[in-house]
This record gives sequence, C-alpha cells and structure tokens, in this order.
Amino acid sequence: MIAKRKAAPKPRSKPSINPLMAKWNGPFAMPPFAKIEARHFKPALDAAFREHKAEIEKIAKNPAKPTFANTIVAFEKSGWQLSRVASVFWNLEGSDSTPEFQEIAREMAPRFAAHETQILLDKRLFKRIDDLNERRNALKLSEEDLRVLERHHLEFVRAGARLSAADKSRVKEINARLATLVTQFMQNVLKDEQSWRLVLDGENDLAGLPDTLKESAERAAADAGFPGKAMITLARSSVEGFLTYSSRRDLREQAFNAWTRRGAHAGETDNRQIVAEAVALRGEYARLMGFASFAEFSLQDTMAKTPGRVDELLRAVWEKAVVRAGEERDALTAEAVSSGDNSEIMPWDWRYYSERVRKAKYDFDESKLQPYLELDQMIRAAFDTASRLFGLKFQERKDLPRYHPEVRVWEVLDKKGAHVGIFMGDYFARPTKRSGAWMSAFRAQHKLGKGQSPIIVNVLNFAKGGEGEPALLSFDDARTLFHEFGHGLHGLLSNVTYPSISGTSVSRDFVELPSQLYEHWLSTAEVLEKHALHYKTGKPMPKVLRQRLAAARNFNQGFATVEYTSSALVDMALYSAETASIADVEGFERVALAQIDMPKEIVMRHRLPHFMHIMSGYAAGYYSYLWSEVMDADAFAAFEETGNVFHPGTAKKLHEFIYSAGNRRDPHAAYVAFRGRPPKIDGLLKKRGLAA
Repeated sequence: MIAKRKAAPKPRSKPSINPLMAKWNGPFAMPPFAKIEARHFKPALDAAFREHKAEIEKIAKNPAKPTFANTIVAFEKSGWQLSRVASVFWNLEGSDSTPEFQEIAREMAPRFAAHETQILLDKRLFKRIDDLNERRNALKLSEEDLRVLERHHLEFVRAGARLSAADKSRVKEINARLATLVTQFMQNVLKDEQSWRLVLDGENDLAGLPDTLKESAERAAADAGFPGKAMITLARSSVEGFLTYSSRRDLREQAFNAWTRRGAHAGETDNRQIVAEAVALRGEYARLMGFASFAEFSLQDTMAKTPGRVDELLRAVWEKAVVRAGEERDALTAEAVSSGDNSEIMPWDWRYYSERVRKAKYDFDESKLQPYLELDQMIRAAFDTASRLFGLKFQERKDLPRYHPEVRVWEVLDKKGAHVGIFMGDYFARPTKRSGAWMSAFRAQHKLGKGQSPIIVNVLNFAKGGEGEPALLSFDDARTLFHEFGHGLHGLLSNVTYPSISGTSVSRDFVELPSQLYEHWLSTAEVLEKHALHYKTGKPMPKVLRQRLAAARNFNQGFATVEYTSSALVDMALYSAETASIADVEGFERVALAQIDMPKEIVMRHRLPHFMHIMSGYAAGYYSYLWSEVMDADAFAAFEETGNVFHPGTAKKLHEFIYSAGNRRDPHAAYVAFRGRPPKIDGLLKKRGLAA
C-alpha cells in the first residue's frame, strides 16, 4: 500500500505594502505617485495620527525643565510622517478630486481639525512653551530661534490655550464643524462646475469667438462625448473667454448666470446655509477669544492689524475705482448703441463691449496676443526671469514621478549646479480639478536634522489647444502663470531652519507679495521680446503690438478694481458683523453692496456662495491681495529706479529679505530691509491707472 503524500502548503501571499507608509526611495524622495491609491490614505493617516500623538505626549510629559531644544525643536521635528502623507492627500484631493478622494476628505477634515486642536489646547505643552516665552530674553537665542518661539507661543494663545476647560471644549466642537463645512463647501462648488456645460452647435452659436477659443471649445466637447460640436465649461479660461468674445447675448447671459450662481442652487450643492453657519461659528470663536468680531481676531496677527486700517485702504481705492468704472460704462453704452444695441448694459455684456471698445480705442485685439503666448514659451519666460534674477536653472525630468500624465516636473538647480528643489506644473483644466489656480508644496524646505529640499507644485486651469495644436494663453492667463510661479519661487528659494516658518508660511497679507511682484516682469520689454514668439513662425511679438498692450494696460481697470474691491469689502462686512448669525447670506450680500453703491452693471468677482477664499484661509482676508499690491508696485519701482528691471543688487536684496526668508522676521521689517523704507500707496494707484 502506498501512503498518500500530503499536499504541499499553499504559499502565503505577502501583505501588500502601503506605499505611503514605506520609505520613499525614489529620486529626491518624491512621493511614489504611481503606487498610491485612494484606499491607502485612511490606514496611512491613522498610523500617522497615532505616531504624532505619541511624539507630542513625549514632549508634554518630559520631566526635564523646558529648553528650546527639548520643547520647540522637538515640537518642530514631530509630525513628520503626518505632514508627509497629508501633503500628498490634500494636493491630490484638490487637483484630482475623484469621488473616492472626496469621501475620504469629508471623513478626514474634522479629524485633522480635532488632532490639531487637541495639540494646541494641551495645557502641559503650552505650559512648557509659555515658560520658555517668559524666559526668552535670558535664553540667548538666535534671531530665528526667538522668532520661532514667539510664533509658537502666539499660535497656542490664539488657538485658545488660555481658555477655560468649558471654552476649550467648545473650541474643539467649532473647529471640527468648520472643517466639515469648508470641505463640503469646496466640493459643492466643484460639483456645480462639473454639472454645467453649454454645448454650441453650428456657426451661429460660435459667432464672435476667435479661432483659438473655438478650437479649445471643440476639444472640450469631443472629450465630453460631443464630437463635431463645441462646449463652454465653467473653467475660468473657458467661460471668461466666451463672455469676452461671443456676440450671442442670450448665450452670454446663460454662461454668466451659471458662473455667478455656483453654490447658490437649491439642493445638495447649496452653499448658502454653509456660509451662514461658518460665519456664525467664526464669530463665536472670536468672542470666546475676547474679540468683538472675527475680523478683529483675524487681523490682529497680520500687517494690517485692525479692520479700520483695511477699510481705510479699501475705501481709498474704491472711491477712485467707482468713478473710473462709471466712465468705462458710458463708453460701453456708446459702443453698444453705435452697433445697434440699445439694451441697457448688463453684467454679461461688460466683457464683450469692453473688448470692442479696447479694440477701437487702442487698435488692440487681445485675441491677437494669443499666438505669441504659447504655454511652453510662457513657462520658459517664467523660468528665464528666475534665472536672471536669482541664478536658477530648470531641467525638465521626464523620468520623475508625477500624479497625473499631464503634470510636468523640473529639477531646480542654483547657479553652481547644486540641487535646490523640484518644481511640478499641472497646467490644464479637467473635470476632477478644483477651479482657479494655486501653489502648494508636497514637501517644504527646512534644515532641521538632515534637512529637506522643497517639492513645489503650481496648479492651473488652462484650456488645452485643439487637436495637434499647442495651448495658447490670454494675457491674463500668462499673468496668472507668473503669479503662481512667484508663489512657487517663494517655496523653492526658502532657506530657513524650521518647518513652521518655511516658504509661504508668512502673514496672510504678505504672502501675495512675491507672487504679485513676479507678475510685473511678464509685461517688460526684456521678457516679451525674448519669449513672446509666434507659435507657428517663431517671430517675436511685433513692437507695435507690445506698445498697444502697454497703452491698454490700464484699460478697464475701473471694472477690475470694482469687481475685486467689492468682494474684499463684503468679506470684511461679513466677518465684522457682531450679530450671532446671518439668516440670509444673499440678502446680506445685497445690502452690503447697496451700502457701498455697487454699480449694477458689475458683480463681485466672487459671490458669497462660491467665495472659496473666505471660506478657507482668507476669511476676513481677501483684502490682502490689495494690501500686497501696495508693496508689489512699490517693490518693482525699486528695480525701475535703477534703470534695469534685473538689477543684480536689488535682486540680491529681494532674494535675501523676501523670497528666501520665510517668516524669519516681522513682515514689515522684512519689507523695510529690502526697500529701505515702508511701502507707499502711490505705486498701486499708478499701476491701476487710478492716480490723479
């Protein structure tokens, strides 16, 4: 009898390794994007939360007397894994927001808020930091160390570290709820943008559109399953182009209403009650902290300091802008009448007739610029400007990981060839991408321990070119590219010791200075002559076209300034309100606009139901673009005064005190160190053509 052979045991399948929790061994320790799936984030974040809690607990219960090293440095080093995973998650959630990512974001947003709040309200940890702050003058700290200590102390105080136990409990509830509301708000805006499209069929629907816009609209239609047609979406480059050129007034009205009604539709994407609740919660938080309004609380830790100073700036600009907008409206009305249209100018007419007036007044058709503003050339222009100012070199690396096939990646080197960081560009609109444009970091620079170099990303929403054609930008698109790259340089050039003060981690009304300042170089002859090349012939933009562009620079600035400043004024009114709640958000908006005599032909650049800035990091802070503009106009004048927009000595000071300095010093002091004096408003008024 033959004995039966036992079956060989089945080989055990190896548990899959979560790439977010493993060591990132790829080039420059970049995230392994190709291996990362949405399902990896929950377990990775769970583990990272636990790890960070343990690190904080170790610092808080340390029996040794508080020192800068065992408390502040230890605190700065903690949370490395959480920061690493979170930066990947939030970047992907904004730029490729699939339903899976949105679901995770809704779950994780309140957890992040609760985790941060728990740390900032830890009385043991605050006691150590408070003790160090009391003894700061005797600690013999460097200027940077002292700045970091003072910033952490202020952060804990403003988070509620000195509140009673009952008030701390309420703060935790407020922060968690706000995190949920902000996440839902952003997702609702995206859903409204995704759900609307205007399909154009035939030449009648396309009337007035330049070839470049037609081609991108045809490409969008084909991608959406409408071959042979064209399609306008709510991506800004698509809808604003349509409003500017379409001679179909009825279709302009449809597109305009869809654009301005985002977040204000009854149903699951209605943001009106979300805004009301968020404003009420922020007001309650401010009162817990001893302030009359959230605006007062928020502005305390800014350059502006008080709502009164913000109001003073906004009103000074507003009064001049309204007068100029009235003059512009009269010109538009005359143009409409001369073309046989006796209808009253409405908001959806402004861009269309404005473009006609500009063409007649300056013999300038902005669509004629686009062939000279090809995307690749504008990227080269932004890079070349950085090279001439700061000695940087950009080498495209097609071998490096990226989170989407359309993303491009460059290694950034200094003038000696040493590695500075990684820059990623995500330029095209797609349905899963949040609208707008922004800069973010997958990794921020610091020099603690072994230190780390930055990985910076710019995310934009340009329209793709037609089949086989390059993407051609409007001048506003090109300016946006320069703006976001200015933010990118602020992150790339950062040269600080501590993560908490790295790169763009500066005062909210200072953070826009590097970006808005960088825009100025795009308009210079030095940049346009070299990089504004026709995409077919390679010939430079004709001098006469550049001259017309310069002559028309301040055209329609009344409209642009009213559109922006009204949004800033309503933001301040919303968060300055001392009432417990606002029942009707749109009613509040109407009353606030009536109080400033808003021209009826213009609407806010961002209406409250889709005003993403003031629901997130710019609550009571949208004014900061204008505040920074005072500085950026004054700062660029420093170059102009030398007769050389790339003046080496001025560029060196700009690098030292602004772009590389992070939050090492008070922002006002940083500006004065660069300019030799405080900024003057004159440059802003001149730049916008509002000076007398």
